[in-house]
Amino acid sequence: MSNKLSQLKEFTTIVADTGDITAIKDFLPEDATTNPSLMLKAAQIPEYAPFLDQAVAWAKTQSNDKDQQILDAGDMLTVIVGTEILKYVPGRISTEVDARLSFNKDATLAKARKLIALYEDAGVSRERVLIKAASTWEGIKAAEELEKEGINCNLTLLFSFAQAKACAEAGVYLISPFVGRILDWYKKSTGQDYTAETDPGVVSVTEIYNYYKEHGYKTVVMGASFRNIGEIEQLAGCDRLTISPNLLDELKKDEGKLERKLIPTTNVKPAPAAVTEATFRWAMNEDAMATEKLSEGIRNFAADQRKLEVTLASML
Repeated sequence: MSNKLSQLKEFTTIVADTGDITAIKDFLPEDATTNPSLMLKAAQIPEYAPFLDQAVAWAKTQSNDKDQQILDAGDMLTVIVGTEILKYVPGRISTEVDARLSFNKDATLAKARKLIALYEDAGVSRERVLIKAASTWEGIKAAEELEKEGINCNLTLLFSFAQAKACAEAGVYLISPFVGRILDWYKKSTGQDYTAETDPGVVSVTEIYNYYKEHGYKTVVMGASFRNIGEIEQLAGCDRLTISPNLLDELKKDEGKLERKLIPTTNVKPAPAAVTEATFRWAMNEDAMATEKLSEGIRNFAADQRKLEVTLASML
């Protein structure tokens, strides 16, 4: 019998949740995804030093203002790393918009267009890139416009059904509902332990997946933020799963049988009424877990972005 990673690849597209090119070469995923935290880790890898040098050198040609140079270097670094990763994956790279823009639709649009332009200047077509943005109302509305421009998006930091519903109605290409972070919140809040079957993150993604298939939404569901392979096994059959190298390694070493859990329905129903901004914000207000984890995620990504910029600033 083949290992669980091989079995999982039969009905779920595997995405590497890392900016480490060595890990990507080892596990041969279809796609890869990065975020500010992963970029910060990648910037500390000695082999990546030339990428930082290249990004800083380019930024110096774009502006005489050091603050702008720092921002430009950060954008270019993500594109350089993304372009390098695309040499080893046949699909797409997800590149994240600055988390500090999460509540600014126009700024998110401008940053996304800039990143796509940098990729295209590097010879990478927009069809191989997903722009990542937080699943705030502003992020979702920005993604709705970008999709109409042929810029596909990955809406991340997604913790609630309201976020998932709004994303589908906006025609977003892909969502990244977080599994492990939901589990973290419930374990801390309730003091309980959960099995893989009762894991609140697994339950959330399963509900979203079934809802999308039931109503014929084309938005891809990509489970993310896993704490153990039990969560992954319970979501076998999900459109995509983005998995860290350590968990990919566990799956690769496990020779047990993997059963498909998520299967799309063939009985599609009409979509219900669209969510409004008011109903979206109220639903988020009523969901303490989603509100807290979304805010925390944005803060943490922003903090790591600032740390990366300190490194870049020291090189300017």
